[in-house]
Amino acid sequence: MLYRVRTGVQWRDLPERFGPWETVYKRHRRWSADGTWKMLLAQIQAAEDAAGRVDWDVSVVSTAVRAHQHAAGARRAPLPAAFQKGARAGTNEADPVLRRLAVRLEEVVASASAWDAPAAASPPKFTSPPTDGAGPSPSR
Repeated sequence: MLYRVRTGVQWRDLPERFGPWETVYKRHRRWSADGTWKMLLAQIQAAEDAAGRVDWDVSVVSTAVRAHQHAAGARRAPLPAAFQKGARAGTNEADPVLRRLAVRLEEVVASASAWDAPAAASPPKFTSPPTDGAGPSPSR
């Protein structure tokens, strides 16, 4: 699931090393419905906050946020609580896959600060056009 979030690949295009894509998809849907993802996020946030690695100051400046035309008519009903026969909410706590995922998510969050820092030798992302008259004109 982390691979898909990171790469944006379609479910059907998951590498075979992750197993059948249907299994990964169904587990993701089940964990979304029963609150497992929310619980994982809360645990990771609490651990990172306790370690002093979370900056809770967020600034958003916007007067309007436009939705895409396809955003109209989205499903309003929440997903069903259980996707499996006999499944109950909150039964994933002892799941070894969930424990490994929580550990991996903590590793990803811990290494996120390294991703944010630009490399010292990396080139600038934008270079301004020459102002001395040499080179192409900025007009199109």
